Amino acid sequence: MRLAILFSCFAAPALAQPAADIVILGEVHDNPDAHLGQAAAISELQPSAVVFEMLTAGEGARVNTDRSLAEEAWTASGWSDFDLYAPIFDALEGVTIIGAAAPRDSVRTVYTEGAAKIFGTDAARFGLDTVLPDDQQALREEMQFSAHCEAMPRDMMAGMVAVQRYRDAVFARAALDALDTHGAPIVVIAGNGHARTDWGIPAMIARAAPDVSTHSIGFVEAGTDTPFDETRTVPTAQRDDPCASLTNQ
Repeated sequence: MRLAILFSCFAAPALAQPAADIVILGEVHDNPDAHLGQAAAISELQPSAVVFEMLTAGEGARVNTDRSLAEEAWTASGWSDFDLYAPIFDALEGVTIIGAAAPRDSVRTVYTEGAAKIFGTDAARFGLDTVLPDDQQALREEMQFSAHCEAMPRDMMAGMVAVQRYRDAVFARAALDALDTHGAPIVVIAGNGHARTDWGIPAMIARAAPDVSTHSIGFVEAGTDTPFDETRTVPTAQRDDPCASLTNQ
């Protein structure tokens, strides 16, 4: 009943048909309307499994075994505001839950040893063994600098880009493994940066498994030039300036 009421307040357009093998649902993490849109999409798609950026494999397995542990696992993961994501979990009855968050120790090590070494033998399959073109590397570093409120040293941004590539590859591999195990369609819940088609999860999947079809939906708050297969605009969430505490020091 709760889910039906929520969906009645969020009239989402129909997904492109036929559904892709893997559908990536992007988000603005703190926007409740984005999560209502994701929940509505899951309800329509009826996926066999949903892969979460936010949960580790162990946390996902616990929640999959006992759905009453969802909020506890969410809090343990370090993500806040479980209530924002509750509509998604309400839509997951009978759907396998998979955690794909990269281990924190591995993420930290990417800074010093590189994404390819930490990712393992499949690194080349996902393109982690290749150096980005200079212009794309510079663009990505500038985007990371802006995303971190221009408050971190610029010489740390190359490491941030490496981490982003590593995490995209981890999510893409988890989605492909889920597809092999559970069959289509698979849904991935991740931030909009991971859902972009030019270098995010869809691009990683296209490189690693060209025969697998993907469809990326970005839930955004305003006009954007970020490439998705489909863009849905949601109302802007009320929030404090996330950079205020850093830039006013």
